[in-house]
Amino acid sequence: MKRIQSACLLQTLHFQLKEGIPHDQAVEGVREEYAQYKARLERSHTRYRVVREETQSDGSIVIEIKKQYNNASCGSYLD
Repeated sequence: MKRIQSACLLQTLHFQLKEGIPHDQAVEGVREEYAQYKARLERSHTRYRVVREETQSDGSIVIEIKKQYNNASCGSYLD
């Protein structure tokens, strides 16, 4: 029988601007969406670490994040 001892995800996420609204509002919306994403991770007690965060020239945000998979142990992956 096999059992997962540790599991984490490495994801690259692009928080893109919404179309059809003024640029300033779209940029603010991206910032809010990113803040809500991190708050959701905190509320669910998901361990994570943002490896890279980059604001693009258009105001969108690209992050590379390591995060806990389900409730599996992350071992030293997030240290």
